[in-house]
Order: sequence, then C-alpha cells, then structure tokens
Amino acid sequence: MPPGFRRHFVCWRPPDRERPAANEVEKTAKIDYNERNNVRTGLIEAPHGEVTFMKVLMLNGSPKPNGNTGLALKEMEKIFAAEGIEVETIVVGNKDIRGCVSCGSCGRLGRCVFDDMVNEIAPKLAECDGLVIASPVYYASANATLIACLDRLFYSNRADLSMKVGASVVVARRGGCSATYDELNKYFTISGMPVASSQYWNSVHGGVPGEASQDAEGMQTMRVLARNMAFLMKSIALGKQEYGLPEKEQHLWTNFV
Repeated sequence: MPPGFRRHFVCWRPPDRERPAANEVEKTAKIDYNERNNVRTGLIEAPHGEVTFMKVLMLNGSPKPNGNTGLALKEMEKIFAAEGIEVETIVVGNKDIRGCVSCGSCGRLGRCVFDDMVNEIAPKLAECDGLVIASPVYYASANATLIACLDRLFYSNRADLSMKVGASVVVARRGGCSATYDELNKYFTISGMPVASSQYWNSVHGGVPGEASQDAEGMQTMRVLARNMAFLMKSIALGKQEYGLPEKEQHLWTNFV
C-alpha cells in the first residue's frame, strides 16, 4: 500500500462512522482508492462528490516530430492512455519562435507582445494538470527554439502553476543529458511545480531517428516516469480538494546590486 493512504482514509471517513480497527484500515483504504478513484478513466471523485479530469500537456522541442524525442514521448503517452489521462502534444522545435526582448509588455497585456505559438500554448498550460518538456541535446543544452518558447511562456503567463506536476525528458546520441535535464527542470522549480522523477534521470539515447526504441532502459524509464507522474497528479488533486493549495506569501523581490 502506498504511504499516506491511512491518512487519506481518515479524511474520507464520515464523522458518524466508528473508526475501524487498525487491521481494517488498509483493506478499506484500498477499496476506497480503487472504487472511488477510477484510475483507468482518469477521473477522481473526492469525498464531496467533485470529479476531476486529468490532462497532460507535452511540449516536443525536437525539430523532428517523429524523431527519438517523439518516440520517448509516445512511450509515456501509452501509459497516460492506460491511466485514462488525456494528452496533448505540441511540437515546438520546428517553429519560428523568437526569444524574449525584455520589453515588459506582458505585465501590461497579460500575454507576450509577440503573438505567436507562445500565446497559443499559454491557456493550455493554465488548464493542464501536468507538463512534460522534452528536448534533444545540442551542445549539452536544450534546443534553442524550445528555450526561447519556455522563457517567454513562463515569464508572460499569469496563470498559477502551483502544484502542476512537471517532468523533463532529454534525448541524446551520447552525452549532455544531465546538463540539459537540469536546465529544463529549472522552469518547474521556479514556478512551484512538483517535479516527477523515474527510476533513473529522464533520458533516452539514440542517434538516427528511431534508434531510441533500442534503448530498453530508456524506454522503461519513460514508462515509470509516466506512472509516477500520473500518481502525483491524482494524489495532488485529492489533496487540493481536501486541503486546498499551500498558503502563498507576497513575493519579496530583492535585487543584489
């Protein structure tokens, strides 16, 4: 039984029901989890009857939609489909996306002044429960087009991203995966987004298109990542319904000069 179910069971127990014996808690918690939460359809029913629909947004930073980065994402998509979670994949790496020019217009407009794919992705990011950012490795870094998109997307977007689950995926022929993985995770950790992990750092290896399918461990890492991400999304949804989001403080902007 995953840790925490005993605590969740106590939250679900109606006030007029006697607390079950210790040896009954685990059994009842499992029944409640399986029956109340339809894992296969991605619907979560809270104690008060609300139903939450899960959705993951995937950003493919490769210029080759069906390349090795795409294969890694499709391996994750199979698991999300089995979990009943809706997936939308957007190819970013082959688009003409310019970088941020630090004009500050987004503070006034509520969107980026350059009206391109970034502004199309913004409402999808606001609505999703999880975000996967994937990129091929170029000189131990992510695709520059993807970075231009992410810089503008995260800076101009006014949606609260707190507790949306993030995961980064990197694909390389040989090296540079860890540096790129770290680079992409920074977008999550500055936005209050829990980061999903797997059995290994989220990387797959492959050179020519299609070669990543031969990386058995890499493909398995993608499947485990998707399962862990699905679990986190559903657990956070239940937690939000019971406890709400963590209290926020006013940001204290402090410049070092």
